[in-house]
Order: sequence, then C-alpha cells, then structure tokens
Amino acid sequence: MSVITEEEKTNHGGVVEEKPKRWRLNSPLSQVTLMGFVCFCCPGMFNALSGMGGGGQVDPTAANNANTAVYTAFTVFGVLGGAFYNVLGPRLTLAAGCSTYVLYAGSFLYYNHHHHQAFAIVAGALLGCGAGLLWAGEGAVMTSYPPPHRKGTYIALFWSIFNLGGVIGGLIPFILNYRRSSAASVNDATYIAFMCFMFAGVLLSFGILPANSVVRDDGSRCSAVKYSRASTEFAAVLRLFLDKKMLLIVPAAWASNFFYSYQFNNVNGLLFNLRTRGFNNVFYWGAQMAGSFAIGYIMDFSFKSRRARGFAGISLVAVIGTVIWAGGLANQHGYSFDNLPVKKLDFKDSGKGFAGPFMLYMSYGLLDAMYQSMVYWLIGALANDSMTLSRYSGFYKGVQSAGAAVAWQIDTRKVPLMSQLVINWSLTTVSYPLLIILVYVFVKDEDDAGDVSGNKV
Repeated sequence: MSVITEEEKTNHGGVVEEKPKRWRLNSPLSQVTLMGFVCFCCPGMFNALSGMGGGGQVDPTAANNANTAVYTAFTVFGVLGGAFYNVLGPRLTLAAGCSTYVLYAGSFLYYNHHHHQAFAIVAGALLGCGAGLLWAGEGAVMTSYPPPHRKGTYIALFWSIFNLGGVIGGLIPFILNYRRSSAASVNDATYIAFMCFMFAGVLLSFGILPANSVVRDDGSRCSAVKYSRASTEFAAVLRLFLDKKMLLIVPAAWASNFFYSYQFNNVNGLLFNLRTRGFNNVFYWGAQMAGSFAIGYIMDFSFKSRRARGFAGISLVAVIGTVIWAGGLANQHGYSFDNLPVKKLDFKDSGKGFAGPFMLYMSYGLLDAMYQSMVYWLIGALANDSMTLSRYSGFYKGVQSAGAAVAWQIDTRKVPLMSQLVINWSLTTVSYPLLIILVYVFVKDEDDAGDVSGNKV
C-alpha cells in the first residue's frame, strides 16, 4: 500500500480521512485495470487462439477434444475456485492459474510438428484447473473492489482491456500468416507469440492486492474479511447449489460460453480462410469492447434505481440478442456440413460476399460482451464483499464451463449446424425471464440494500 503523509490527510470532526491520490496501486481503478491486463495476456490470447477455429489447425478435432478437457476440468475448479481464492489469496491463486495458459499454447506448438492429441488434451485439462482459479479471482476483483454504484463502469473497463487481448491476438495470426492465403494451419511463430504474452500475464498477476489492502477514494476498504479455512469454504460451496439466487443464474451461466464452439468453428472456421479468421477476430473482440461499454453505461447511469437499471439492461440485451440470432438463422440457411462453401471467403478477394457473414460474426462478439457484462453486473449487485462474490463468480464460471464442455462435444459429433444455432438461441432466450425474476426478488436499490461497502481507514 502507498504511504500517506500528514499533508495528504484532512481532519473533519475528529475523523481522519485520506485525500485520494491521482494514481495508486491500491485503488480499485488500478487493481481492476491490472486485472484486465492479466486477462488480456492469458484468457484474451486463449480466446484469440480458439477464435481462429480448431486452434489454428486444419482439423478441429484436436482443439475440440482439448477444449472439452478444458471445460470439463473448469466445471469443477470453477465452482471450487472461489474457495481456493479465499484460502490462498489473489496472488498465488492467479499466478497458478495463469501459468497453465502458457502450457496450453505450447501444446499446440508441439501438435504443429507431431500431430499427437494427448499433450493438447492433458494441457487442456490442466488449463481448466488453472482457469477456474484465475476466473474466480477475477470475479472477486471485478465485482467487489469497485464502488457499489459504479460496478458497471468498472466491469466495462475490465472487459475492454481483457478483449483488447483478443484484438491483439487476432492481429498476431493475421500478420504472421498474411501471405499464406491458402494455408491450413498457423506457423510456429504464432504459438510462440501467444506463449510470450501468456507468460507476461503470470508476472502481472503478482501485482494484484488482497481486498483488505485496497482503499477506495472515499477511504473505505473493499473488504475486512480474513482468509478462510478449507472446511468453511467447502461447506459454503455446497450451499451454493441450494441458493435460489444462483439457481436463477444457472441458465444464463450455461448459455454464456455455449455458443463459442458454433461461432468459432462453424462460422469463422467454415466460412473464412486462415488469414481472414485472424482479421475477423480483431473485429469480433473489438466489438466486445464497444458492447461492454454500452451495457456498462446502461447498468450504471440509465436510471436512478438500481433495480430499474437491471431491468433495462436485461431487456436491451434480450432485444439485441434476438435480432442478432435471427440474422444468424438467415445466414445458416446458406450452408451445412453436407453443403459446405466451395471456396472460403477472403477479406480482400471475396467482394460483397464477405460483408454479410463478417458483420454477423462481429455482431456475435458485441452480443457476447453485453450478455456476460450484464450477468457480472447482476452478480455484483447481489453482494459487496469479496469472499461471497468470489464464490458466486466461481459458481457462475463452473456452470458456464459445464455448458461449454457439452458444446464442444456437440460440435465434435457433427450435430447439424442449424440445430446448434437453435440450441444457442433457445438457451439465451430462456435465461432472460429468470434474470428478470432475480432482479425483482433479490436486487435491492442502493439505499435499501443495507450492504456495507467497507471499513474506513
């Protein structure tokens, strides 16, 4: 924590208050920003790797099986991740999680030469364990460190920095494979670049501070809780499965990563050539940055009432989601596994035929960010302390990963593309009324919530 001098303090009625510095490591803004860059380097680059379709390989089978291993392990460690975070603290939890991303990218570098799936699948399982730790820590930081009335803004900031990783990660294969318009698999340099970014994320994770060391501008600390015991956390995790709030979030959590296999492999992967996939990902993840800021504004500033903002955000995402999935339905009528495009689209050579599928894929990215940022805001509205929110976030990521594990196997088994689209659309649609109920029953306006945001320094 930074040292406060006597000149930086004022005394009001005998109460000593600290004047906020313009920048300090222990502020919520600095910590959320740093958390964004950790995720920029690790899951951001992982998203770019997955977004190329098949992990950048001509045959998506190895990547699909590796992703199944990722999300199967993630299902368990996502739910348990909050417990690890509450026992180990942020630095050890995040560093351990980040290190598994480096190994995963390295497994595809190995696969580029030997075409053995075993390493990729084992690395995927380890990544699932590490990702559960990382995202539980990320959820605690993102939902408990910001001031309660500005959580949407901080979520948008985090989401934008995180998805900038996807933008840069999309540029890497685009630049390194630009002159290989007919190439099927990315070159070694692409995987090595991903590994370098991911290792940087490991180093950055050591800058994340525990909640009781973070001080908001009003002088309050984000949390006064001490680290928990393993037995306490195990009992708390079990209770989540009977928590009505969490049960209402289950359909949204299940749906929120379910669509990735369809969008990455069966839209970007089937319709576009290799270099264009990287080009598309720049805009897919760039649209996520715009989407997160748009929904963050709605969730923080659209109405005075927090509940009204929750209703408005869910309604807006529901309308936009319906329009985008309807566009996806129209696009899907043009091809299937039995009727694939004869020539894949190229951003330079395909002319007007490129525009429609490109805009659709970019819109999918916009919707993803709006949907997930909305759900994170709702989770953050249910509590303020980092211990509770780390468990809630871990539960959300665990259920999300279970859905993703099923989705990657659905794609591996070549379920008809139209059926995949209908399943994705239906899952998100079912979640909206349940989230409305969540807000109506459990989200309170700030003045009525009775939440304690922290202790004064």
